[in-house]
Amino acid sequence: MPVKFRIALWVLFSILISTPTLAQGIRGIVKSTSSDPLPFASIYIRNLEDGVPTNENGAYEFKLKPGFYDVLVQFLGYKSQIKTVEIKDQWIELNFELEEQVYTLSTVEVNSKSEDPALTIMRKAIAKAKYHRLQLKSYEMTVYLKGTGQMTDAPFFLKKKLEEEGLKLNEAYTSESVSRISFEQPDKITETVLSIRTNGENQGTSPAPYIQTSFYQDKINGIVSPLSRYAFTYYSFKYEGSFFDQNVMVSKIRVTPRSRGEQVFEGYIYIIEDLWAIHSLDLKTSYLGFEIQAKQQYAPVEEQVWMPLTHTYVFGGKIFGFEGEFRYLASTREYKVTLNPDLTLAPVIIDEKVQEVPQGALKIDKSRTALEQLASEQPTTRKEYRKLLNQYEKELIQESKNQDEESVISERNYAVDSLARRRGLSYWDSIRPVPLTVKEIQGYQRDDSLALVDAAKLSDVDSVAKKARSKYQPLDFLYGARYNFGKGISVGFPVNLTKMSFNTVEGWKVGLGLFYRKYQEIKLPDSVNRFRKSFNIEPELRYGFASKRFYGKIDLRWSHTQPTSGQTWGLEGGKYIYQFNSENPIQEQVNAMYSLLVRKNYMKLYEQDFARAYWAHRVNYGLTYRVNFLLAERRELFNTSDYSLYNQPDREFSSNRPENVESFPSNFASHQIARIHASVDWRPGLSYTIRNGRKSPNYERSPEITFMYQRALPGLFKNGLAADFEQLEGSIKHSFNFGVSGKLDFNVTAGTFTNSNQVFFQDFKHFGGNRTLFSNISAASNYRVMDYYKYSTSGAYISSIAHYQFRKFLLTQLPMLRFSGVRENIFVNYLKTENSPHYTEIGYSLDNLFRFFRVEFAAGFENGNFLRTRPLFGVATFINVSIED
Repeated sequence: MPVKFRIALWVLFSILISTPTLAQGIRGIVKSTSSDPLPFASIYIRNLEDGVPTNENGAYEFKLKPGFYDVLVQFLGYKSQIKTVEIKDQWIELNFELEEQVYTLSTVEVNSKSEDPALTIMRKAIAKAKYHRLQLKSYEMTVYLKGTGQMTDAPFFLKKKLEEEGLKLNEAYTSESVSRISFEQPDKITETVLSIRTNGENQGTSPAPYIQTSFYQDKINGIVSPLSRYAFTYYSFKYEGSFFDQNVMVSKIRVTPRSRGEQVFEGYIYIIEDLWAIHSLDLKTSYLGFEIQAKQQYAPVEEQVWMPLTHTYVFGGKIFGFEGEFRYLASTREYKVTLNPDLTLAPVIIDEKVQEVPQGALKIDKSRTALEQLASEQPTTRKEYRKLLNQYEKELIQESKNQDEESVISERNYAVDSLARRRGLSYWDSIRPVPLTVKEIQGYQRDDSLALVDAAKLSDVDSVAKKARSKYQPLDFLYGARYNFGKGISVGFPVNLTKMSFNTVEGWKVGLGLFYRKYQEIKLPDSVNRFRKSFNIEPELRYGFASKRFYGKIDLRWSHTQPTSGQTWGLEGGKYIYQFNSENPIQEQVNAMYSLLVRKNYMKLYEQDFARAYWAHRVNYGLTYRVNFLLAERRELFNTSDYSLYNQPDREFSSNRPENVESFPSNFASHQIARIHASVDWRPGLSYTIRNGRKSPNYERSPEITFMYQRALPGLFKNGLAADFEQLEGSIKHSFNFGVSGKLDFNVTAGTFTNSNQVFFQDFKHFGGNRTLFSNISAASNYRVMDYYKYSTSGAYISSIAHYQFRKFLLTQLPMLRFSGVRENIFVNYLKTENSPHYTEIGYSLDNLFRFFRVEFAAGFENGNFLRTRPLFGVATFINVSIED
């Protein structure tokens, strides 16, 4: 979840205050020898294999039944301490004073190659990372999550408004939640939220993004783990000493990014010798200028199984003028684990780079299953062991595949208990493992007062607001609105403000869209998925004041949608005008701005009377086919307005007939067309995730391959000119993430007109040009400085657009820029048609400037000769924007 949403979440918490109840157990304070409190130290009851953390002041309490207990206290950088205590019928004050950890360098032998011991330690730990992920067949745990934050600064123009709403700077805002989380191999996680202390419905209090992600994975929320298989590409490691803790030897390893910035960690990871598992970690990274610190303290929950006991995440920084410091504390307890019987034996790992490989070392045998080979106790090299575990994981995933053979890579189930927001004071007093600080209690009291005020406001106006939503309001027709009439029936307006513009064909132009919708949703037997039916009527009108022409069309659309499949069919018809390129390469308002301010009319339009029938069938998320049939009469249009605020004599509006290297006047003649168009979209190797029983595709992991065929049928007309052509086309879009190097996005299209007896300009193959200063939203969709219609063709063609984003290139060599989120990109675009010169574009861009913008510099060439250059401006590529007329 993005940082800015966490900030908003903490600000909204409003909860009841708990009061203490009678019980018995231990409570106290954990300090250093210099009397400094140690916040978030781990208190672990070895007899119970359960524990709690201390709070920000180093205080803790743990309710216990009468009996004897061994209490272990851990804190990063300090020696662990164990005390035995007897609990009777009252609270026992049990304080701890921890000494700083003393590290020794003599416990690890430096090998003959004088290599830093950290390299061998990390190579073995990386080799066993997958083992530690797979060694548990399943587990359950209870997670207490507390988020505390305070806003320290805000934009000056918002400070007064925030104070009016009860938000004061430098005051603590706290949230709490308790969840029960279960995990099953290969990757199924179920979370049930037992309780939430918040005044809203936001589910952001879920600890899933933090607790369910393991540092044994390659990435944690997109950040490369020090135990990733790619770790040596991203990090350098340095051994800084060892110490004994709980009868195991622990090595302290400094983790340093080879290139500081986002997507990497920096700090320390502590590795248990021989087991090669995580003992604890203290790492930091950054996201959009926010510094994030992560600490985890592990404890043994089973023989040779160490799991996280305490997590702390600290966020600090400034974003969009808001500055603050925010902290998550997660305590995981009540573990129930089931070991994976396939991985009960763990061989001795040999680092072949610095150790001799014995004769009997295990080598992977592809003729045998990985499961059979994992039963061997023979020592093996780290490389062979990684190969063996990779093969085992593939076999495990293959066994768990659904019967439909679709690849499900993960499953997530999330539910909120019906009583989660109704828990009483006694419940919170019994379940909270960390005592609240005075500041947090004051924050809850303030939030309770605000919640009461907000509830009163809502009760006063709720009925009025509800009625207002069903009534027409002034300007609804411009800004869009929906009016519901029950039984799934609604009518309304889309956003019509964008339909007001100017072009040289119509002059000043207005438009009006409306819609009618009947919608039905039927719950399927699994009680999760839905069968959806809808019927839509969407008329649209437009009028040009200079052309004095009125246009209208109507679209009737039916759709039936199953969980992963669906069908849509419809009828559309009317008299309307369109851009020659049906993909609308220039937006109406951009064209109007250029026409009015600099006398440039890039939008080229034609008129048609038409009827169209269409059908689309999504077989599944990986396969969709579409068919439509068009019957139309088309006519050329001409400029009717010369109006512009730019009135210099050296510039005139261009003709509405586009300039093109291979067209003739006959290609713009009035004509008739009967055309059938068919296409297939295919995503091979598409994988899925399941969330609460609903399957979702992972499109970014699969290429999109499209095949298209269209044919004009001249025999349906006896009089007048008629289109007569046949076209084939194929395209592929995909992206590759090269990790430390960067990310490549590409879009390649090739096709030809196998029959071009009579091709009118509307049916030429058009390409996404651009002559404005505004870059397209998608980085790999359109050309940057190419004319809109100059190279449109009725022959063979190939088009290629490639965009590469670097993690570190020229300016981003500076860590300051990398930490700010700025990215550098280069792009190379190429187009060749049967009758055009070789057109090439090269360019460079700075992305994510001020976290929102992109600046590009592009140059175009014909046959290697310079044509033009231009700067362009757009939104950052990581922002998904949808613009609809």
